[in-house]
Amino acid sequence: FTANAGAQFHSIATSGGINGVIHGEKAGFSEATTDTQAMIDNPNINTIAIVTRHNSHAYFVQEALKAGKNVFVEKPLAISHEELSEVEAVYHEAIKAESAPKLMVGFNRRFSPQVQKMKQLLEPIKEPKSFIMTMNAGAIPADHWTQDINVGGGRVVGEACHFIDLMRYLAGSEIVSVQARRMGDTDSVEITEDKAGIILGFADGSFGTIHYLANGAANFPKERIEVFAAGGTLQLDNFIKLKGFGWKGFKKLNLWKQDKGQNACSAAFIESIKQGKPAPIPADELFEVAKVTIDIATQLRMQK
Repeated sequence: FTANAGAQFHSIATSGGINGVIHGEKAGFSEATTDTQAMIDNPNINTIAIVTRHNSHAYFVQEALKAGKNVFVEKPLAISHEELSEVEAVYHEAIKAESAPKLMVGFNRRFSPQVQKMKQLLEPIKEPKSFIMTMNAGAIPADHWTQDINVGGGRVVGEACHFIDLMRYLAGSEIVSVQARRMGDTDSVEITEDKAGIILGFADGSFGTIHYLANGAANFPKERIEVFAAGGTLQLDNFIKLKGFGWKGFKKLNLWKQDKGQNACSAAFIESIKQGKPAPIPADELFEVAKVTIDIATQLRMQK
């Protein structure tokens, strides 16, 4: 969520004391505070961006919505079904107001220029599509906060949700089935949940696999997306090179540098506020993806 996307920064609230003030000044905020609730209640602020640790997202989303503020929250929206249910209830109550607040999760990959091109190419195809998405996530120490189920929610909840949302977007259809398998328990590997395969089924007959792997080579592409549909294939590598194989009228769309859509994601949300339009991602899709992601993490943790 950046000033480059058209945001006017007002206040930053952190628990970091003087460090928060220094960071806020550098980032262009007018004020810095440790009183988060006062900032949320400030009538001069219409939008709250939540970039805290994952276990606080659901709480701050609820507080901001109750205050009638638009909310941009970095993924995940929640790390448990209980949290998600609470957020949903507060959201549906909040949108009854005359000036209903908007809710947005930072699923930026939807907004990358190459994914937008893929969506355009897939739109006319009515038959089901097949997806293969590979995330070469890289290892993170077992004691990192993102690996803590109660703080970060684990890496599937905290990171793989990006690809669950991306597949949902490209399929353009509701997720109706979920299967997941992680690496088996072994004394030689401390964390196994971040080495997993996920299969999603969609209402229109489409299906796809997500390979979320933290045990690969650092020089292998970090993110690869492949779509098979109607005799053609699209392949996107690292949000730099997009190729079409057997795709009538399309061969490639390459960028000079990687663009995962961060600025476009923020800009789309800000523009929806300025123009009084619906949020860029429908709320029911945000809740759907959050629920499916938590379901997947639960399946992996129950695996024998």
